Amino acid sequence: MSQAPSNEGGKTTLPEIKGYRLLRVLGTGGMSTVYLGDQISLSRQVAIKVMLPEALADEVSRRRFENEARTIARLEHPHIVGIYEVGRTRDGLPYYSMPHLSRGHLGQRIVDGDGKLMDPMRVREILRALLSALGYAHARGTIHRDVKAENVLFDEAERPLLADFGIALRRGFGTRVTTAGLAVGSTAYMAPEQARGEEVDHRTDLYAVGVLAWEMLNGELPYNAGDAVSMAVMHVKDPIPRLPSHLRHWQRFIDHALAKTPGKRYRDTAHMLEALDRVSQRSVTREMLAVPALRQRAAKLRHMPMVAWLGMVLVIAAGTGVYLRNRSGEPSFYRVPQTSASTTTSADDARSSLPAPYAQPGQSIVSDPSDALLRAAPASEAERWVALAGRQIRERHLTSPKLDNAFDSLLAAQKSDATYLGLAAATDTLIAALADDSVRLINAGNDAPAREQIKSAQRLSERMPAGNDKAMTELRKDVAQALMARLDSAAAAFDHASAVRTMAGAKSFGLSRADLARLGARARGIPQAGETLEAIAGDMLLVRNGDTVFAAARQPVSRDEYARFATATGRKEALCRERGSLLRIVSPRSWKSPGFAQSANQPVVCVSWSDAEAYARWLSQRDGRHYRLPQAREAGLLPSRNSGKRIAEWNNDCSGDCSKRISSGVSWRLASGGARALDAERGYDDIGIRLVSDLPHAVTKR
Repeated sequence: MSQAPSNEGGKTTLPEIKGYRLLRVLGTGGMSTVYLGDQISLSRQVAIKVMLPEALADEVSRRRFENEARTIARLEHPHIVGIYEVGRTRDGLPYYSMPHLSRGHLGQRIVDGDGKLMDPMRVREILRALLSALGYAHARGTIHRDVKAENVLFDEAERPLLADFGIALRRGFGTRVTTAGLAVGSTAYMAPEQARGEEVDHRTDLYAVGVLAWEMLNGELPYNAGDAVSMAVMHVKDPIPRLPSHLRHWQRFIDHALAKTPGKRYRDTAHMLEALDRVSQRSVTREMLAVPALRQRAAKLRHMPMVAWLGMVLVIAAGTGVYLRNRSGEPSFYRVPQTSASTTTSADDARSSLPAPYAQPGQSIVSDPSDALLRAAPASEAERWVALAGRQIRERHLTSPKLDNAFDSLLAAQKSDATYLGLAAATDTLIAALADDSVRLINAGNDAPAREQIKSAQRLSERMPAGNDKAMTELRKDVAQALMARLDSAAAAFDHASAVRTMAGAKSFGLSRADLARLGARARGIPQAGETLEAIAGDMLLVRNGDTVFAAARQPVSRDEYARFATATGRKEALCRERGSLLRIVSPRSWKSPGFAQSANQPVVCVSWSDAEAYARWLSQRDGRHYRLPQAREAGLLPSRNSGKRIAEWNNDCSGDCSKRISSGVSWRLASGGARALDAERGYDDIGIRLVSDLPHAVTKR
């Protein structure tokens, strides 16, 4: 915008806006005037853009103004100039207020007062900021179409902000810019398809960013001409210029950004950011270029035969002729190709038909915009479906109820506009929500509905043209982690049967072979009832009955095992008789001599409950594991002996005041079995010791 002239009285009449005090004119254009003002309620300076009275009567200008305001209002990003308020002045003129950015625009910084160019690191920072802003806008269906140095402003923190969305295009609403096929934008930054008035997409903005990159690195535009038409011709037909030697590490980046056809440019802002990060941080010097390989090539050229040299000259001459013939042709690039072969446009006709805005290169061009383009920032049909899906996701209506769920809404969005840039992000969001739902259901043991949610996510991903591989990978990762957590819980409870059921369901969740292999290994590591738990309890077996889980010795304690304990501790032998007897005084019994022959590996008998308890404590200290006598409820679950004299076993329950302890089981003395309350300090020739052990959580067998 240029500085506004004063009126006849030497003063400019400032509009009146409730809540603001306007101070002065910052600039004016053909459609609006920008004022510096104070927002009274917040005591801050703002810029206020007010439509000119004569523009209000012009439907094109009015809609363009509304388009700009509503488009910016949709885009809340740290590198996009935002809007504070929209309204009308006291005279009924539309206005909107925005931050006052007093640090100028990028065009004023490309070359400083001493002729010094921008620091390449600062160039990178600005490009990253612009690509971030454009990526945000593109994802919401907005194409800027007028990215240029004058539209990159700086705030007090020196952050670059993208401004002027006056000719921004909403996807799905008139991608051709004029009814006549003429271009809209700034010719200095205009992509070839934009100059020709063809359909444009987000890659048009990426081309303009490429022009900005060249301009910041070189201090000048890549194409320069005396008028707008000639400059547009250069963008369409001239080869991509070469960077000077010290900037050649940027050439690959520039070549992709300034490709003549959109298909050869970067796919999107993320792709362009990746390429920017790959640009080397150091300059290419003359010394780096003067490598031996280049010298060898030069030597080969000097020794080429004369016939070969002549052939090269003829090829170059032919190529030059083709290029000059193409340059001399009609610049039909500047109009949308006509369906009728009879409609052609000469260069003079094109120039004479251009309106005044084409007078200067780099100047913004708006020529008879179409009605569809200038709707006030309309939302495409796909965007409406995506917005609806966003609400449904927040309300957790993911795949139900019927006719009001995010899954169906996104399929409708894909059907209405499969190229809508916001569709991929919305799909990722829904897949993430389905993953959360699936995990929650798996944790609750509801595998069937979880499986349906996973299938819905897979179907959605397959229907989307862009693909959502990363989101589906994350979903499978989350599902695998939930199943692994369930297996960990099964391992903590030594519930092998539950692990088997989990694995049977996991195979229908669409997991990868690697995930299924890891889950299978975890499930197989959970011991079953009756298996040996050598890793945690020596030669003990897993005993499980409902919620009762423990490890039990395979056999009662042998005479040999008890002898090691008695020798190590010097424990005295307990009296071994059921009642007083003169015979036992004359011929006492003990674990060493129970009154019948025993081998070293047969169960020790004639040991008291106190002996058994002392043995358990000693063995626990020796092995570093916790052993104890079984409870009465556990005694009936102990594995039976394979052979030998039948004996009962001490357990940890007591009777009355606990001066008597309980023995359980059938013995050679008591065939009926059952529990007996006996003297805890006396041994009995039909009672031995069997130990059990409590199990730690999450144990895997070895």
